[in-house]
Amino acid sequence: MNNQLETWQVILIIVGVLGVIWSNIALLKYSAKFEMKKKIDEQTAPFDKDKVTPKNNKPKEGGD
Repeated sequence: MNNQLETWQVILIIVGVLGVIWSNIALLKYSAKFEMKKKIDEQTAPFDKDKVTPKNNKPKEGGD
């Protein structure tokens, strides 16, 4: 029983691995263009319970 891979199978595996590596590098370059500082600042800012925000859409208590 000969369990060696054919030449085309080895080439297909190498091309597949190189394709995954290339696509990951391309994704990193693409995602580096986005501005994330504003979103990170919004998430790490202290929570203000008295302020109505899109994330905290409850109005201030005792309003009526």
